[in-house]
Amino acid sequence: MSVSGIEAVGFTPLATPQLDATSGVKGAAGSGAVDGSKEFGNLVLDGIDRLESVQSTSDQLAVKAATGDLDAIHHYTIAASEAAVTTQLTVAVRNKALEAFNEIMRMPV
Repeated sequence: MSVSGIEAVGFTPLATPQLDATSGVKGAAGSGAVDGSKEFGNLVLDGIDRLESVQSTSDQLAVKAATGDLDAIHHYTIAASEAAVTTQLTVAVRNKALEAFNEIMRMPV
């Protein structure tokens, strides 16, 4: 039995820190670089698109499992678990963003 990395289920890390010999952490490589090459809004939209695709895949496999067209039921089980975890993560990020916004709004000017 071989175990593949998390990239096999469609997850790609947003950033990978790179060390600079002189000043420590240089920045991040990947799609979510720290240098501002991607805006926060674009990252949020990309995350929502990923959530939608994961849920769509889970829904398609659920239909195949219900009709008997799915050969291995564990594919649906994995996709359903991935969709549930992705949804929970999205809701948690949304809640933290709302908490931060509310805290900023409560700051005295």
